[in-house]
Amino acid sequence: MLSAVNVDNLKYYREPDWTGIKHGIFTRHGGYSAAPWASLNVGGTVGDDVDAVRANHRLMYEALDVAGAQACTTWLVHSADVVVALGPVENRRWLAKADGIITNQPDIPLVMRYADCTPLLFYDPIQQVIGLAHAGWRGTVQGMASNMVLAMQDTYGSKPGDIQAIIGPAISCEAFQVGEEVVKAVEDHFGTLDGLMRRDPADGTAYVDLWAANMLDLERAGVENITVAGLCTYQRTDEFFSHRAEKGRTGRFGAVISL
Repeated sequence: MLSAVNVDNLKYYREPDWTGIKHGIFTRHGGYSAAPWASLNVGGTVGDDVDAVRANHRLMYEALDVAGAQACTTWLVHSADVVVALGPVENRRWLAKADGIITNQPDIPLVMRYADCTPLLFYDPIQQVIGLAHAGWRGTVQGMASNMVLAMQDTYGSKPGDIQAIIGPAISCEAFQVGEEVVKAVEDHFGTLDGLMRRDPADGTAYVDLWAANMLDLERAGVENITVAGLCTYQRTDEFFSHRAEKGRTGRFGAVISL
């Protein structure tokens, strides 16, 4: 179970057993942004004031005591692509168009932004490797979670049994109503729908479980140590931004992880 940490006006969630690294999944509170992005919005493409967004990033890095000037992120495109972070790219705020990052470099914080899609955090304490990913339904059915495990294996020699993972706050099955094209995509990728969706008994509407889907993808990749936050962004707009609940007019909360 994740534990909550309060630093000044900020609140973030962390895995208490991950003592060897600095990490946090932040809530929406404690920042500089005005409504409808109030207040710790770290999304730079949602219409918020650029200076406020940059100040919010600094608040996160200061709360975790990590090297914010070395932070690495990606341009999120709902893919299952993974890149290796060696440090920031000169004159650019992102490394590449991708939805996963891994590194074994100390003091290179990885950071991403979310508002219903699933944060995935990875830690291999044996090889000293970390990873951060963003998995909406498109990334999930392309194997974002298992691709991260493979990338850690191929790049750094990580063993799946050594890798620990967090499935962070995201929209829950109760709230994630989808069309039949999403149901088909889930079934095509996983070969089953058992435990991955439910239908409304009244009208047959489908609801997909991104938490369970990413857990299954991780388990099939050999990961055994998995923590599920169990926090629904749609139902908990008091703590998190939700693109769906707030009809697209909202911010993005941040996740940061650093060796």
